Amino acid sequence: MRGLNKLLRKLRDTGKTARSGSRRPRTARIDNNIDAVNDLVLSQEDVPKTHRSPHQIARETDIHHSSVYRIVLKDLRLRCLKKRRTQELTASNRDARLTRAKKMLRLYPQSAVDFIFFSDEKIFAIALPVNLQNDRVYVPQSSKKRDVAADRLLRTRPTFSKSLMVSVAVSKLGKQAAVTSNICCNIATGTYLI
Repeated sequence: MRGLNKLLRKLRDTGKTARSGSRRPRTARIDNNIDAVNDLVLSQEDVPKTHRSPHQIARETDIHHSSVYRIVLKDLRLRCLKKRRTQELTASNRDARLTRAKKMLRLYPQSAVDFIFFSDEKIFAIALPVNLQNDRVYVPQSSKKRDVAADRLLRTRPTFSKSLMVSVAVSKLGKQAAVTSNICCNIATGTYLI
């Protein structure tokens, strides 16, 4: 009951119920540091690829790296995305593709264009990736490496690893369902041509 009276008195006096001055004042996430991190974390508009990583920013500004992460996430509201590797298409590549596509269309009558399929295939390795740094063998301290069995020390791989080939095709009429085939060595072309 005493706490409720105290809260009502505070509301009557100040018009607020929030605590004031109960927290330690901010020392890292202040406006100057937020501006400094903002300038370094994003590339400058006229100079691409000039951004810095949070650890580099921490070294340059003497702000702890966890505070840099907090500024980026909470104050600047930025999200980190991982870059993906892809084929670079220059303007000349695009022009060459367009020229070849138009040339190909001229080779066939309009009635046959619907039945031209573009296909691609990819071979995926089924073997799971292994981090060799974590692939350790523990032996007693008194034993020597030459005394340990070879099958415990060697990590072998088969000559032909198991893999899976996925093939798809697309045309003006639609797409073909993905075709998969298990392969363990080279396949003759007649095996997977449909």
